[in-house]
Amino acid sequence: MKFSFPILLFVLLLFGCNLEKKKTPFSSVQVAIIYEDSVSIRAIEIMGNSLAFAADKGVFGSVDLATNKVRLNAIDFEGKKPHFRSVAHTDTDFFILSIGSPALLYKTGEAGKMELVYKEEGENVFYDAMTFWNSKEGIAVGDSNNGCLSILITRDGGKSWSKIPCENLPEGVGEEGAFAASNTNIKVQGDKAWIATTNSRIYYSENKGVSWRVLATPILGEESTQGIYSLDFYDAKIGVAIGGDYTNPESNTRNKAITTDSGSTWKLIANDKDPGYKSCVQFVPNSNGNEIVAIGFTGISYSSDRGESWRQLSKESFYTLRFANDTIAYAAGKNRIARLNFKK
Repeated sequence: MKFSFPILLFVLLLFGCNLEKKKTPFSSVQVAIIYEDSVSIRAIEIMGNSLAFAADKGVFGSVDLATNKVRLNAIDFEGKKPHFRSVAHTDTDFFILSIGSPALLYKTGEAGKMELVYKEEGENVFYDAMTFWNSKEGIAVGDSNNGCLSILITRDGGKSWSKIPCENLPEGVGEEGAFAASNTNIKVQGDKAWIATTNSRIYYSENKGVSWRVLATPILGEESTQGIYSLDFYDAKIGVAIGGDYTNPESNTRNKAITTDSGSTWKLIANDKDPGYKSCVQFVPNSNGNEIVAIGFTGISYSSDRGESWRQLSKESFYTLRFANDTIAYAAGKNRIARLNFKK
């Protein structure tokens, strides 16, 4: 068969483009510890050239990503050290939120000193995660209280926060809550928001928290220690959820799922195959939603085929993870923060 030159050129260009788009999967990860202390860190955020973090014992701070220099601060509230598991930021401010009663939400105030902008007390008060849609509008989520999930909203850049009334939310199921495992049970994209719960349901909003509906997933959530611990969305359509049971970390049945329609439907992935329990899952940037990293105290696992198959890259223990680019990430856990360099 003979090809004319224009057709041959088109074919070469077509195959050349396809070859360029195909990425080499990660084969290993190099772990470099950049901060060690006797604190538990489950919340980190990359803010420009810094990594902000918050921990137990009232500790919060930042790491200069160019020099690894650490700046530490601590908050004492009425003689007690808050346990922080949520952090968030806007273009101008940094926010930290503690878990149990009283729930304390701070933002950067004058001269960098943290200012208390929200406080909530009560037997069932327990907050789990926080993030922002933009520089003005943010959201925080907590366990069920008075029959519905606890959801806080700000529309003024975090200066004030208000709790959504139960009549404006879907009805809760039993003691439904969200796991404060890695500050990743809530994700926003554009105007949308997804909140993953201990009952493996997902609260979904298309309008920055004005209205909500519940999406079902096939992930196990029958016991108090089961459910979705973490979710991430690559874009407005492609999302991944992971969980399991931290008391039975080897169990890998119905603990991972993928969606390609904004969460309307979910499909189990790698069912009855590793990894088991993980506390944090993140898409690799610039991967077309195909590459995923999941971490937990059980190690670091990686998929290059949208979760259909996985391999363990490291047994190093961490709780939470954030990517700086498509090969460098930062992870935090018990007593440490590390830089992860993924190798091909």
